[in-house]
Amino acid sequence: MILLTGFGGYGGQGSNPSSLLADRLDGSRIGGHEVVGRILPVGLGAVRRDVPTLLDELQPDLVLSLGLWPGEPVIRLERLATNHCDFEIPDMGDAWHKGPVRPGRPDAYLTALPMDLMQRSIRDMGVPCRTSMSAGTYLCNALYYLFSDECQSRSTRAVGFMHLPYLPSQVAALMDDVLADPALELHQRSDLASMALADMERAIHAGLSCALEEIA
Repeated sequence: MILLTGFGGYGGQGSNPSSLLADRLDGSRIGGHEVVGRILPVGLGAVRRDVPTLLDELQPDLVLSLGLWPGEPVIRLERLATNHCDFEIPDMGDAWHKGPVRPGRPDAYLTALPMDLMQRSIRDMGVPCRTSMSAGTYLCNALYYLFSDECQSRSTRAVGFMHLPYLPSQVAALMDDVLADPALELHQRSDLASMALADMERAIHAGLSCALEEIA
């Protein structure tokens, strides 16, 4: 079984493509495996609580977490989860965190997923994709680290993280916000990057199908 997680909205964004995809793919099958989608709150305390509970309940063969990276123009496969938080904005519990995700635990974990092969499979579908060595220092990395650390003593074979671009509708709303408030500005051209939800879904199917073949 595949556990696919997404986050709810945060930072003024009412929607999040990661939660839409986790909900959309819940109950589907990829590579002969059932997909169970779960939406997690954008709060460090909540994910610290929920990660072991989900793993105890579901005992997945593979975990893939999804998250939004504003301004990212392509699908981004994260190779590394680090034991460090340095929040630039508060989480939805209005908390700022700086320091280890889990004190006393290893500094980082490399994923066991075949990221290069997954990248190739996704690009072969016509969806732009790259690998990355930094999942950031916010909740995405924290969740990735928590799953990776918890699964060291469990039967789950691999944990991974996929960062997603904005949806086109989010960029359209962002442009309207900038027009409505002269104090706002688009900081760089990549602020306008977006990807259709259907293309993100195709990327998840291609990447997971490839991963399941390799780690079977």
